[in-house]
Amino acid sequence: MNRKHIAFTGFAIALTGLFLCNLFYGTVSIPKNTIIDILFGREAKHDVWESIVLQSRLPQAITALLSGAALSVSGLLLQTMFRNPLAGPSILGISSGANLGVAIVMLYSGGIIGQNFSGHFSVIVAAFAGSITVLLLILYFSIRIRNSELVMIIGIIIGYLASAGIAALNSMAASDSIRSYVLWGMGSFSDVHNSELPLYSITILSGLFFSLLLIKPLNALLLGDNYAANLGVNILNIRICILLITGYLTATVTAYCGPVTFIGLIVPHIARMLSGTSNQKTLLPSTILAGAIVALLCNLMTVIPFGKSLLPLNAITPFIGAPVIVYVIMKNKRNQSN
Repeated sequence: MNRKHIAFTGFAIALTGLFLCNLFYGTVSIPKNTIIDILFGREAKHDVWESIVLQSRLPQAITALLSGAALSVSGLLLQTMFRNPLAGPSILGISSGANLGVAIVMLYSGGIIGQNFSGHFSVIVAAFAGSITVLLLILYFSIRIRNSELVMIIGIIIGYLASAGIAALNSMAASDSIRSYVLWGMGSFSDVHNSELPLYSITILSGLFFSLLLIKPLNALLLGDNYAANLGVNILNIRICILLITGYLTATVTAYCGPVTFIGLIVPHIARMLSGTSNQKTLLPSTILAGAIVALLCNLMTVIPFGKSLLPLNAITPFIGAPVIVYVIMKNKRNQSN
């Protein structure tokens, strides 16, 4: 069995184990036999236990799995396009656009949007609208400026402008609104309800499917734009496709789960280390699996440390992400010195 098969076997075992752990462990202690009965459709001793497993833990685990895969693939696509190991979904300002959209609803609108929709739905609409607005700006500049590095810089600038707008709104908002916004900004996989899960799943899976169609041109891009162009790859079209897919996936995850940090940045490196290759035919599926695993692990760690209380998701991701980033920086430094 070669390294690729070993890696995929390990990914499958870890994914299954962590998914089950997310169902069996939580702030409420439920007997394991009861959870098994609930999952197989048998009646539980207490209705509230059935509600916790089927209405909370199961959709949360599925959301974590899909979100981790989506953010990780977005990070891999951007790192390949920009040939920058520190590129991630937040680098183009798409997450910042979502933050600004939600800030306008929570901090400034005074519930104007919420008068027509539920509060939760208005946040999703605002986050998605903010993300798509930034994505359209990035697409415009990517067509006008055919330089990946300049497009990345423009994305960073847009992110700073969105952050400035958020700071201005914060200075004028009521304390209750600021608290609600801060809680949303901490990220959570628990906000996708059963009624929303089918749409969320279809949206994410379609984005992942389209990313798999880019495997061949992504491999060509690894060799440089000129080489890829000589192979018949339309660089501008591929760049637009990458931006559309990453924007689509990042906007969806951010709209439903808040701005989840680090996962999209670190997982491609983890997948690269474990699979031992940069060939997208192996690396992209490995990144999907590794992203799901890391997200499930982070979601589980929000519960484990204190048992009866929950930590914010973005309080967990840096503990996994920071060591990986340091490793990547040190590795690049060694490669440059050699």
